[in-house]
Amino acid sequence: MAGFPASAHHWVEEIDKHRRIIWALLMRELATRYGRDDLGFLWVLAEPMIFALAVASLWAVIRPPFEYGIPVVPFTITGYLPLILVRQTASYSVSAVRVNQALLYHRQVTPLHLYISRFVVEAAGISFAYIIIVVGLHFVGLCPLPRDILVLIAGWALLAWIAFGLALILGAASEILPFMERVVPVLTYIIIPISGAFYMASALPPAYRHMVLFIPFVHCFELMRGAFFGEFLKTYVNLPYAIAWAAGLTLLGLLLVQFVRGRLEIE
Repeated sequence: MAGFPASAHHWVEEIDKHRRIIWALLMRELATRYGRDDLGFLWVLAEPMIFALAVASLWAVIRPPFEYGIPVVPFTITGYLPLILVRQTASYSVSAVRVNQALLYHRQVTPLHLYISRFVVEAAGISFAYIIIVVGLHFVGLCPLPRDILVLIAGWALLAWIAFGLALILGAASEILPFMERVVPVLTYIIIPISGAFYMASALPPAYRHMVLFIPFVHCFELMRGAFFGEFLKTYVNLPYAIAWAAGLTLLGLLLVQFVRGRLEIE
């Protein structure tokens, strides 16, 4: 490549190699999990949509018409689908390497590739499901479109980053410490009430608000809800704090992943 520095050319080749590995693993993950019958890989979209619509329908029946001044259906949808993003990416990271251990005989395939491919499958499916549900409910008059799409994207991306770091930690920990397979489901249930998916920080007494704002997920949910309903409610967002959590979780996850291949080879 004329005029292209050798070191830069090497990095381009490395990035392209990892991209091709992850893409191949992603296609394999879709084929093995969903098969080619019926809806096939479209289940990656259908599953979160079914769950979210079921929860929104239930809340519309058992809850008041408005939550924190927001219509109950959009309030539920804008909380539950991001919550699914965190819970499913964490859950599917458990044993992601162990069940695909044979692939590690190809030395170019690493545990990190396996974690990334699983995360991308879940995150992409839930993201598209989120778009389809919001747009669909908007056309039937049940959900507004976001007033600030860039803020929504920023909140979703930040939540996905935190979820990725958490998935790496829990996935690697489940390979290093097998009992973690039983702990992860408990942790994902604990996330439900504390995440900010079903409450607004502005509605809490100041003392409790101060405590929940230590939870990094809350800032993402507040940011996304602000993108939809910012003119109707007060939101509390500390972006540097949430970004620091995302970076810290990812770094710790990457460090733990380094021990996974060695642990499997010992066994």
